[in-house]
Amino acid sequence: MRKLAEVLRDWEAVIGLEVHTELTTLETKMFCGCRLSHDDEPNANVCPICLGMPGALPVPNEKAIESIVMAGIATNCEVMRRSMFYRKHYFYPDMAKNFQTTQGPVAFVMHGHLDLEVSGNGSRERPDSTIHKAADGSYVTPIRILRIHMEEDAAKMNHIGGSEGRIGGASESLIDYNRCGTPLIELVTEPDLRTPEEARLFMEKLRQTFLTLGISDCSMESGSMRCDGNVSIRRRGSQKLGTKTEMKNINSFKSLHDALEYEICRQAEVLEEGGTVYQETRHWEPSRRRTVVMRVKETADDYRMYPDPDLAPFDLSDEFVERCRARVPELPDAKRDRYMEDFGLKRKDAMQLAGDPATARFFEDAIEAVDAKAIPTLANVMVNLVPGFRALTVAQVASISGLLAQDAITFAQAREVLEAVDGSQKDPEKVVDERGLRQSTDADAMAVTVDEVLARCTDQVRQYREGNKKVAGFLVGQCMKASRGTGNPKLFNQLLRERLEG
Repeated sequence: MRKLAEVLRDWEAVIGLEVHTELTTLETKMFCGCRLSHDDEPNANVCPICLGMPGALPVPNEKAIESIVMAGIATNCEVMRRSMFYRKHYFYPDMAKNFQTTQGPVAFVMHGHLDLEVSGNGSRERPDSTIHKAADGSYVTPIRILRIHMEEDAAKMNHIGGSEGRIGGASESLIDYNRCGTPLIELVTEPDLRTPEEARLFMEKLRQTFLTLGISDCSMESGSMRCDGNVSIRRRGSQKLGTKTEMKNINSFKSLHDALEYEICRQAEVLEEGGTVYQETRHWEPSRRRTVVMRVKETADDYRMYPDPDLAPFDLSDEFVERCRARVPELPDAKRDRYMEDFGLKRKDAMQLAGDPATARFFEDAIEAVDAKAIPTLANVMVNLVPGFRALTVAQVASISGLLAQDAITFAQAREVLEAVDGSQKDPEKVVDERGLRQSTDADAMAVTVDEVLARCTDQVRQYREGNKKVAGFLVGQCMKASRGTGNPKLFNQLLRERLEG
Protein backbone atom coordinates (compact mmCIF):
# COMPACT_ATOMS: atom_id res chain seq x y z
CA MET A 1 0.00 0.00 0.00
CA ARG A 2 1.01 3.62 -0.54
CA LYS A 3 2.05 5.81 2.39
CA LEU A 4 -0.49 8.12 4.02
CA ALA A 5 1.18 11.30 2.72
CA GLU A 6 0.95 10.01 -0.86
CA VAL A 7 -2.68 8.92 -0.47
CA LEU A 8 -3.83 12.23 1.01
CA ARG A 9 -2.44 14.14 -1.95
CA ASP A 10 -4.99 12.42 -4.19
CA TRP A 11 -7.76 11.49 -1.73
CA GLU A 12 -9.55 13.33 1.06
CA ALA A 13 -10.33 11.39 4.24
CA VAL A 14 -13.66 12.10 5.94
CA ILE A 15 -13.56 11.02 9.59
CA GLY A 16 -16.12 11.07 12.37
CA LEU A 17 -15.72 9.76 15.91
CA GLU A 18 -18.03 8.14 18.43
CA VAL A 19 -16.47 8.47 21.87
CA HIS A 20 -17.87 6.37 24.72
CA THR A 21 -17.04 7.53 28.25
CA GLU A 22 -18.13 5.80 31.45
CA LEU A 23 -19.07 8.14 34.30
CA THR A 24 -16.76 6.32 36.70
CA THR A 25 -16.76 9.01 39.41
CA LEU A 26 -20.39 8.27 40.32
CA GLU A 27 -21.28 5.92 43.16
CA THR A 28 -24.18 4.01 41.59
CA LYS A 29 -25.30 2.75 38.19
CA MET A 30 -27.54 4.55 35.73
CA PHE A 31 -30.93 3.03 36.55
CA CYS A 32 -30.46 1.24 39.87
CA GLY A 33 -28.73 1.54 43.23
CA CYS A 34 -26.01 -1.06 42.56
CA ARG A 35 -22.49 -0.01 43.48
CA LEU A 36 -20.50 1.34 40.55
CA SER A 37 -17.28 -0.68 40.70
CA HIS A 38 -15.66 -2.92 38.13
CA ASP A 39 -12.94 -4.15 40.50
CA ASP A 40 -15.16 -6.26 42.76
CA GLU A 41 -15.73 -9.97 42.36
CA PRO A 42 -17.50 -10.75 39.06
CA ASN A 43 -21.28 -10.35 39.19
CA ALA A 44 -21.19 -9.00 42.76
CA ASN A 45 -22.90 -5.68 41.95
CA VAL A 46 -26.07 -6.79 40.18
CA CYS A 47 -29.80 -6.64 40.78
CA PRO A 48 -33.05 -7.46 38.91
CA ILE A 49 -32.77 -4.15 37.01
CA CYS A 50 -29.19 -4.88 35.84
CA LEU A 51 -30.23 -8.36 34.77
CA GLY A 52 -33.45 -7.29 33.08
CA MET A 53 -35.76 -9.35 35.24
CA PRO A 54 -39.51 -9.07 34.44
CA GLY A 55 -41.22 -6.34 36.42
CA ALA A 56 -38.01 -4.51 37.40
CA LEU A 57 -38.42 -0.76 36.90
CA PRO A 58 -35.50 1.63 36.24
CA VAL A 59 -34.94 4.86 38.18
CA PRO A 60 -32.66 7.44 36.45
CA ASN A 61 -29.50 8.62 38.21
CA GLU A 62 -29.78 12.41 38.61
CA LYS A 63 -26.00 12.78 39.14
CA ALA A 64 -25.40 11.14 35.77
CA ILE A 65 -27.68 13.64 34.05
CA GLU A 66 -25.81 16.48 35.78
CA SER A 67 -22.56 15.04 34.40
CA ILE A 68 -23.77 14.90 30.80
CA VAL A 69 -25.12 18.45 30.97
CA MET A 70 -21.72 19.60 32.29
CA ALA A 71 -20.04 17.76 29.42
CA GLY A 72 -22.34 19.53 26.97
CA ILE A 73 -21.67 22.97 28.43
CA ALA A 74 -17.90 22.33 28.34
CA THR A 75 -18.09 21.39 24.64
CA ASN A 76 -20.24 24.37 23.62
CA CYS A 77 -23.37 22.26 23.12
CA GLU A 78 -26.98 23.34 23.37
CA VAL A 79 -28.79 21.81 26.35
CA MET A 80 -32.06 20.32 25.14
CA ARG A 81 -34.75 21.01 27.67
CA ARG A 82 -36.87 17.99 26.65
CA SER A 83 -35.52 14.54 25.74
CA MET A 84 -36.30 10.90 26.41
CA PHE A 85 -34.86 7.41 26.55
CA TYR A 86 -35.34 4.73 23.92
CA ARG A 87 -34.86 0.99 23.78
CA LYS A 88 -32.20 -0.17 21.32
CA HIS A 89 -32.75 -3.86 20.65
CA TYR A 90 -29.99 -6.33 19.96
CA PHE A 91 -29.42 -9.91 20.99
CA TYR A 92 -26.10 -10.50 22.66
CA PRO A 93 -25.09 -11.99 26.03
CA ASP A 94 -23.65 -8.71 27.36
CA MET A 95 -27.17 -7.26 27.81
CA ALA A 96 -29.45 -9.81 29.46
CA LYS A 97 -32.66 -7.88 28.79
CA ASN A 98 -31.88 -7.89 25.02
CA PHE A 99 -32.05 -4.13 24.67
CA GLN A 100 -29.93 -1.18 25.67
CA THR A 101 -31.48 1.90 27.20
CA THR A 102 -30.19 4.89 25.25
CA GLN A 103 -31.47 8.16 23.81
CA GLY A 104 -33.31 8.71 20.55
CA PRO A 105 -33.21 11.58 18.04
CA VAL A 106 -33.06 14.24 20.76
CA ALA A 107 -30.28 13.84 23.31
CA PHE A 108 -29.65 15.78 26.51
CA VAL A 109 -27.07 17.99 24.72
CA MET A 110 -26.59 18.61 21.00
CA HIS A 111 -24.87 20.77 18.37
CA GLY A 112 -21.59 21.85 19.92
CA HIS A 113 -17.99 22.18 18.81
CA LEU A 114 -14.36 22.11 19.92
CA ASP A 115 -11.59 24.11 18.27
CA LEU A 116 -8.69 21.81 17.43
CA GLU A 117 -5.11 23.11 17.33
CA VAL A 118 -2.75 21.07 15.17
CA SER A 119 0.99 21.77 15.09
CA GLY A 120 4.36 20.09 14.61
CA ASN A 121 4.75 16.96 12.55
CA GLY A 122 1.02 16.19 12.87
CA SER A 123 0.09 19.25 10.84
CA ARG A 124 2.00 17.88 7.85
CA GLU A 125 -0.56 15.10 7.38
CA ARG A 126 -2.99 17.65 5.99
CA PRO A 127 -2.03 19.13 2.59
CA ASP A 128 -1.38 22.87 2.79
CA SER A 129 -3.88 23.60 0.04
CA THR A 130 -6.83 22.36 2.12
CA ILE A 131 -6.61 24.77 5.05
CA HIS A 132 -4.99 28.06 6.11
CA LYS A 133 -1.78 27.40 8.02
CA ALA A 134 0.40 29.73 10.07
CA ALA A 135 4.03 30.37 9.18
CA ASP A 136 5.14 27.42 11.36
CA GLY A 137 2.68 25.07 9.65
CA SER A 138 0.16 24.96 12.51
CA TYR A 139 -3.55 25.48 12.05
CA VAL A 140 -6.83 25.61 13.96
CA THR A 141 -9.96 23.82 12.75
CA PRO A 142 -13.40 23.62 14.41
CA ILE A 143 -14.80 20.12 14.94
CA ARG A 144 -18.58 20.08 15.22
CA ILE A 145 -20.27 17.83 17.77
CA LEU A 146 -23.61 16.42 16.68
CA ARG A 147 -24.74 15.16 20.06
CA ILE A 148 -23.80 13.74 23.44
CA HIS A 149 -26.33 11.22 24.57
CA MET A 150 -26.75 9.11 27.68
CA GLU A 151 -26.94 5.33 27.70
CA GLU A 152 -26.05 2.36 29.85
CA ASP A 153 -22.95 0.27 29.32
CA ALA A 154 -23.14 -3.43 28.61
CA ALA A 155 -21.63 -6.25 30.64
CA LYS A 156 -17.97 -7.12 30.16
CA MET A 157 -17.18 -10.24 28.17
CA ASN A 158 -13.91 -12.04 28.83
CA HIS A 159 -12.93 -14.33 25.97
CA ILE A 160 -10.71 -17.23 26.96
CA GLY A 161 -8.28 -18.45 24.31
CA GLY A 162 -7.62 -16.95 20.91
CA SER A 163 -4.70 -14.77 19.91
CA GLU A 164 -5.78 -11.36 21.25
CA GLY A 165 -8.56 -12.09 23.73
CA ARG A 166 -11.23 -11.60 21.06
CA ILE A 167 -14.31 -13.73 20.56
CA GLY A 168 -12.90 -15.03 17.30
CA GLY A 169 -10.91 -18.14 18.11
CA ALA A 170 -11.86 -18.14 21.81
CA SER A 171 -12.68 -21.47 23.43
CA GLU A 172 -15.17 -19.93 25.86
CA SER A 173 -16.54 -16.55 26.98
CA LEU A 174 -17.26 -15.38 30.54
CA ILE A 175 -19.63 -12.52 31.39
CA ASP A 176 -19.29 -10.05 34.26
CA TYR A 177 -22.48 -8.01 34.78
CA ASN A 178 -20.82 -5.61 37.23
CA ARG A 179 -20.30 -3.20 34.33
CA CYS A 180 -23.83 -3.63 33.01
CA GLY A 181 -25.86 -0.49 33.70
CA THR A 182 -22.84 1.78 34.16
CA PRO A 183 -23.74 5.37 33.15
CA LEU A 184 -22.16 6.01 29.77
CA ILE A 185 -22.11 9.11 27.62
CA GLU A 186 -21.50 8.88 23.89
CA LEU A 187 -20.20 11.91 22.01
CA VAL A 188 -20.74 11.84 18.25
CA THR A 189 -18.84 14.26 16.02
CA GLU A 190 -19.81 15.47 12.61
CA PRO A 191 -17.51 14.10 9.86
CA ASP A 192 -15.21 17.15 10.13
CA LEU A 193 -11.89 15.43 10.83
CA ARG A 194 -9.56 15.03 7.87
CA THR A 195 -6.44 13.26 9.17
CA PRO A 196 -5.59 10.55 11.71
CA GLU A 197 -3.63 13.14 13.70
CA GLU A 198 -6.68 15.40 13.98
CA ALA A 199 -8.67 12.44 15.31
CA ARG A 200 -5.96 11.63 17.87
CA LEU A 201 -5.73 15.24 19.04
CA PHE A 202 -9.51 15.50 19.34
CA MET A 203 -9.55 12.44 21.59
CA GLU A 204 -6.76 13.90 23.71
CA LYS A 205 -8.58 17.22 24.07
CA LEU A 206 -11.85 15.51 24.95
CA ARG A 207 -10.10 13.40 27.57
CA GLN A 208 -8.51 16.50 29.10
CA THR A 209 -11.92 18.19 29.21
CA PHE A 210 -13.71 15.28 30.89
CA LEU A 211 -10.87 14.80 33.40
CA THR A 212 -11.08 18.49 34.29
CA LEU A 213 -14.84 18.16 34.78
CA GLY A 214 -14.22 15.21 37.12
CA ILE A 215 -16.92 13.05 35.51
CA SER A 216 -14.70 10.09 34.57
CA ASP A 217 -11.22 8.66 35.09
CA CYS A 218 -11.06 8.43 31.25
CA SER A 219 -8.86 5.34 31.41
CA MET A 220 -8.46 4.03 27.88
CA GLU A 221 -6.47 1.07 29.17
CA SER A 222 -9.34 -0.20 31.34
CA GLY A 223 -12.02 0.71 28.80
CA SER A 224 -13.76 3.55 30.63
CA MET A 225 -13.04 5.68 27.58
CA ARG A 226 -13.05 4.12 24.13
CA CYS A 227 -13.61 5.26 20.61
CA ASP A 228 -15.20 4.11 17.35
CA GLY A 229 -13.70 5.71 14.25
CA ASN A 230 -15.76 6.11 11.07
CA VAL A 231 -13.82 6.84 7.89
CA SER A 232 -14.43 7.14 4.17
CA ILE A 233 -12.40 8.67 1.35
CA ARG A 234 -13.22 10.66 -1.76
CA ARG A 235 -11.21 12.17 -4.57
CA ARG A 236 -9.83 15.63 -3.89
CA GLY A 237 -12.37 18.21 -5.07
CA SER A 238 -15.34 15.84 -4.84
CA GLN A 239 -18.23 16.66 -2.48
CA LYS A 240 -19.80 13.19 -2.64
CA LEU A 241 -19.16 11.07 0.43
CA GLY A 242 -17.65 7.65 -0.01
CA THR A 243 -18.70 4.43 1.72
CA LYS A 244 -17.59 4.48 5.35
CA THR A 245 -16.20 1.74 7.53
CA GLU A 246 -16.18 1.73 11.31
CA MET A 247 -13.20 0.84 13.52
CA LYS A 248 -14.71 -0.52 16.73
CA ASN A 249 -13.62 -0.09 20.36
CA ILE A 250 -10.22 1.55 19.92
CA ASN A 251 -8.61 1.99 23.33
CA SER A 252 -5.48 4.11 22.83
CA PHE A 253 -4.50 7.31 21.07
CA LYS A 254 -1.84 5.51 19.05
CA SER A 255 -4.23 2.77 17.97
CA LEU A 256 -6.76 5.37 16.84
CA HIS A 257 -4.16 7.09 14.68
CA ASP A 258 -2.70 3.89 13.29
CA ALA A 259 -6.06 2.24 12.59
CA LEU A 260 -7.32 5.27 10.67
CA GLU A 261 -4.05 5.59 8.77
CA TYR A 262 -4.18 1.93 7.69
CA GLU A 263 -7.85 2.10 6.75
CA ILE A 264 -7.42 5.26 4.64
CA CYS A 265 -4.57 3.64 2.74
CA ARG A 266 -6.48 0.35 2.40
CA GLN A 267 -9.58 2.04 1.00
CA ALA A 268 -7.46 4.00 -1.48
CA GLU A 269 -5.80 0.79 -2.67
CA VAL A 270 -9.18 -0.95 -3.08
CA LEU A 271 -10.66 1.93 -5.10
CA GLU A 272 -7.55 2.49 -7.21
CA GLU A 273 -7.60 -1.19 -8.19
CA GLY A 274 -11.26 -0.94 -9.25
CA GLY A 275 -12.72 -2.65 -6.17
CA THR A 276 -15.59 -1.69 -3.86
CA VAL A 277 -15.45 -0.45 -0.27
CA TYR A 278 -18.26 -2.02 1.77
CA GLN A 279 -20.02 -0.50 4.78
CA GLU A 280 -18.81 -2.74 7.56
CA THR A 281 -17.44 -2.81 11.08
CA ARG A 282 -13.73 -3.61 11.29
CA HIS A 283 -11.34 -4.47 14.12
CA TRP A 284 -7.84 -3.06 14.50
CA GLU A 285 -5.16 -5.67 15.19
CA PRO A 286 -2.16 -3.82 16.68
CA SER A 287 0.16 -6.82 16.48
CA ARG A 288 -0.45 -7.23 12.74
CA ARG A 289 -1.02 -3.51 12.11
CA ARG A 290 -4.13 -4.08 10.03
CA THR A 291 -7.92 -3.89 10.19
CA VAL A 292 -10.06 -6.98 9.67
CA VAL A 293 -13.80 -7.38 9.05
CA MET A 294 -15.94 -8.05 12.13
CA ARG A 295 -19.45 -7.78 10.63
CA VAL A 296 -21.55 -5.97 8.06
CA LYS A 297 -22.59 -2.62 9.53
CA GLU A 298 -26.08 -2.45 10.97
CA THR A 299 -28.53 0.31 10.15
CA ALA A 300 -30.79 2.13 12.60
CA ASP A 301 -33.76 0.02 11.48
CA ASP A 302 -31.98 -3.14 12.61
CA TYR A 303 -32.20 -1.98 16.24
CA ARG A 304 -36.02 -1.48 16.25
CA MET A 305 -35.73 1.56 18.51
CA TYR A 306 -38.78 2.96 20.26
CA PRO A 307 -39.43 5.13 23.36
CA ASP A 308 -38.87 3.29 26.62
CA PRO A 309 -42.32 2.87 28.24
CA ASP A 310 -40.76 2.61 31.72
CA LEU A 311 -39.06 6.02 31.60
CA ALA A 312 -40.95 9.30 31.33
CA PRO A 313 -39.61 12.12 29.10
CA PHE A 314 -37.20 14.54 30.80
CA ASP A 315 -37.90 18.24 31.15
CA LEU A 316 -34.75 19.97 32.38
CA SER A 317 -35.46 23.20 34.24
CA ASP A 318 -33.43 26.39 33.89
CA GLU A 319 -32.49 26.01 37.55
CA PHE A 320 -31.08 22.52 36.92
CA VAL A 321 -29.05 23.67 33.90
CA GLU A 322 -27.63 26.68 35.74
CA ARG A 323 -26.67 24.47 38.66
CA CYS A 324 -24.73 22.27 36.26
CA ARG A 325 -23.13 25.32 34.62
CA ALA A 326 -21.93 26.56 38.02
CA ARG A 327 -20.15 23.24 38.56
CA VAL A 328 -18.06 23.53 35.38
CA PRO A 329 -14.51 24.50 36.43
CA GLU A 330 -11.93 26.46 34.45
CA LEU A 331 -11.34 24.39 31.31
CA PRO A 332 -7.91 23.49 29.88
CA ASP A 333 -7.89 26.10 27.07
CA ALA A 334 -8.84 28.92 29.43
CA LYS A 335 -6.30 27.71 32.00
CA ARG A 336 -3.59 27.58 29.31
CA ASP A 337 -4.32 31.16 28.24
CA ARG A 338 -4.23 32.33 31.87
CA TYR A 339 -0.87 30.68 32.48
CA MET A 340 0.56 32.39 29.40
CA GLU A 341 -0.83 35.80 30.31
CA ASP A 342 -0.22 35.77 34.06
CA PHE A 343 3.10 33.92 34.20
CA GLY A 344 4.62 34.45 30.77
CA LEU A 345 4.78 30.73 30.01
CA LYS A 346 5.49 29.31 26.58
CA ARG A 347 2.35 28.06 24.86
CA LYS A 348 3.61 24.47 24.69
CA ASP A 349 4.48 24.39 28.41
CA ALA A 350 1.19 26.03 29.37
CA MET A 351 -0.77 23.49 27.33
CA GLN A 352 0.98 20.56 28.98
CA LEU A 353 0.43 21.92 32.49
CA ALA A 354 -3.20 22.87 31.92
CA GLY A 355 -4.18 19.66 30.14
CA ASP A 356 -4.15 17.42 33.22
CA PRO A 357 -6.05 18.58 36.32
CA ALA A 358 -3.70 16.82 38.76
CA THR A 359 -0.66 18.43 37.12
CA ALA A 360 -2.37 21.83 37.09
CA ARG A 361 -3.20 21.54 40.82
CA PHE A 362 0.39 20.57 41.63
CA PHE A 363 1.74 23.49 39.59
CA GLU A 364 -0.56 26.02 41.21
CA ASP A 365 0.28 24.72 44.69
CA ALA A 366 3.99 25.06 43.87
CA ILE A 367 3.49 28.63 42.62
CA GLU A 368 2.60 29.63 46.18
CA ALA A 369 6.03 28.49 47.37
CA VAL A 370 8.28 30.20 44.80
CA ASP A 371 9.22 33.76 43.91
CA ALA A 372 7.21 35.21 41.02
CA LYS A 373 10.36 35.44 38.87
CA ALA A 374 10.91 31.70 39.32
CA ILE A 375 7.50 30.64 37.93
CA PRO A 376 8.76 30.10 34.33
CA THR A 377 11.56 27.96 35.78
CA LEU A 378 8.98 26.05 37.81
CA ALA A 379 7.00 25.39 34.64
CA ASN A 380 10.15 24.13 32.92
CA VAL A 381 10.82 21.77 35.84
CA MET A 382 7.22 20.52 35.82
CA VAL A 383 7.32 19.78 32.10
CA ASN A 384 10.85 18.43 31.66
CA LEU A 385 11.92 16.98 35.01
CA VAL A 386 8.97 16.00 37.22
CA PRO A 387 7.42 13.39 34.84
CA GLY A 388 10.57 11.26 35.26
CA PHE A 389 9.96 10.79 39.00
CA ARG A 390 7.30 8.95 40.94
CA ALA A 391 6.75 10.79 44.24
CA LEU A 392 8.05 14.34 44.47
CA THR A 393 6.36 16.74 46.86
CA VAL A 394 5.24 20.28 46.06
CA ALA A 395 7.87 21.63 48.47
CA GLN A 396 10.66 19.68 46.76
CA VAL A 397 9.70 20.85 43.27
CA ALA A 398 9.37 24.44 44.47
CA SER A 399 12.78 24.24 46.16
CA ILE A 400 14.60 22.84 43.13
CA SER A 401 12.92 25.44 40.92
CA GLY A 402 14.12 28.23 43.18
CA LEU A 403 17.70 26.90 43.10
CA LEU A 404 17.62 26.76 39.30
CA ALA A 405 16.17 30.25 39.02
CA GLN A 406 19.02 31.54 41.20
CA ASP A 407 21.59 29.72 39.02
CA ALA A 408 22.67 27.90 42.16
CA ILE A 409 22.66 24.55 40.29
CA THR A 410 22.52 23.35 36.71
CA PHE A 411 19.68 21.39 35.12
CA ALA A 412 21.78 18.23 35.19
CA GLN A 413 22.47 18.75 38.89
CA ALA A 414 18.76 19.34 39.49
CA ARG A 415 18.03 15.90 38.04
CA GLU A 416 20.65 14.37 40.33
CA VAL A 417 19.15 16.06 43.39
CA LEU A 418 15.60 15.01 42.52
CA GLU A 419 16.76 11.41 42.18
CA ALA A 420 18.10 11.67 45.72
CA VAL A 421 14.91 13.10 47.25
CA ASP A 422 12.26 11.24 45.21
CA GLY A 423 9.90 9.29 47.46
CA SER A 424 11.21 10.94 50.64
CA GLN A 425 10.79 14.14 52.62
CA LYS A 426 14.39 15.26 52.08
CA ASP A 427 15.07 18.94 51.44
CA PRO A 428 16.72 19.46 47.99
CA GLU A 429 18.66 22.47 49.28
CA LYS A 430 20.30 20.36 52.00
CA VAL A 431 21.21 17.67 49.46
CA VAL A 432 22.80 20.33 47.24
CA ASP A 433 24.98 21.56 50.10
CA GLU A 434 25.84 18.05 51.37
CA ARG A 435 27.08 17.06 47.90
CA GLY A 436 28.87 20.36 47.25
CA LEU A 437 26.78 21.05 44.16
CA ARG A 438 25.98 24.71 44.77
CA GLN A 439 27.30 26.86 41.93
CA SER A 440 29.64 29.75 42.71
CA THR A 441 28.61 33.19 41.50
CA ASP A 442 31.74 34.93 42.80
CA ALA A 443 32.70 36.83 39.65
CA ASP A 444 36.17 37.74 40.89
CA ALA A 445 37.13 34.16 41.73
CA MET A 446 35.64 32.86 38.51
CA ALA A 447 37.49 35.50 36.49
CA VAL A 448 40.77 34.02 37.72
CA THR A 449 39.70 30.61 36.41
CA VAL A 450 38.70 32.13 33.07
CA ASP A 451 42.10 33.81 32.69
CA GLU A 452 43.89 30.54 33.45
CA VAL A 453 41.85 28.65 30.84
CA LEU A 454 42.40 31.31 28.17
CA ALA A 455 46.12 31.31 28.88
CA ARG A 456 46.50 27.60 28.11
CA CYS A 457 43.83 27.23 25.37
CA THR A 458 45.54 29.54 22.88
CA ASP A 459 44.40 27.59 19.78
CA GLN A 460 40.73 27.87 20.76
CA VAL A 461 41.17 31.56 21.57
CA ARG A 462 42.62 32.13 18.08
CA GLN A 463 39.77 30.14 16.45
CA TYR A 464 37.13 32.16 18.33
CA ARG A 465 38.67 35.46 17.28
CA GLU A 466 38.83 34.24 13.69
CA GLY A 467 35.08 33.72 13.72
CA ASN A 468 34.53 30.19 15.07
CA LYS A 469 32.19 31.07 17.92
CA LYS A 470 31.35 27.39 18.59
CA VAL A 471 34.60 26.90 20.52
CA ALA A 472 33.05 28.97 23.32
CA GLY A 473 31.29 25.80 24.46
CA PHE A 474 34.64 24.03 24.75
CA LEU A 475 36.07 26.89 26.78
CA VAL A 476 33.09 26.90 29.16
CA GLY A 477 33.62 23.18 29.64
CA GLN A 478 37.27 23.77 30.50
CA CYS A 479 36.27 26.40 33.03
CA MET A 480 33.75 24.02 34.63
CA LYS A 481 36.40 21.33 34.79
CA ALA A 482 38.93 23.69 36.33
CA SER A 483 36.41 24.79 38.98
CA ARG A 484 35.42 21.15 39.63
CA GLY A 485 31.84 21.92 38.61
CA THR A 486 31.32 24.63 41.21
CA GLY A 487 31.33 27.60 38.83
CA ASN A 488 28.15 28.87 37.28
CA PRO A 489 28.27 28.03 33.54
CA LYS A 490 26.19 31.07 32.52
CA LEU A 491 28.59 33.40 34.34
CA PHE A 492 31.59 31.57 32.88
CA ASN A 493 30.15 32.07 29.41
CA GLN A 494 29.59 35.78 30.07
CA LEU A 495 33.11 36.30 31.43
CA LEU A 496 34.67 34.40 28.52
CA ARG A 497 32.89 36.54 25.92
CA GLU A 498 33.90 39.73 27.73
CA ARG A 499 37.54 38.64 27.63
CA LEU A 500 37.48 37.35 24.06
CA GLU A 501 35.58 40.26 22.55
CA GLY A 502 36.95 43.04 24.73
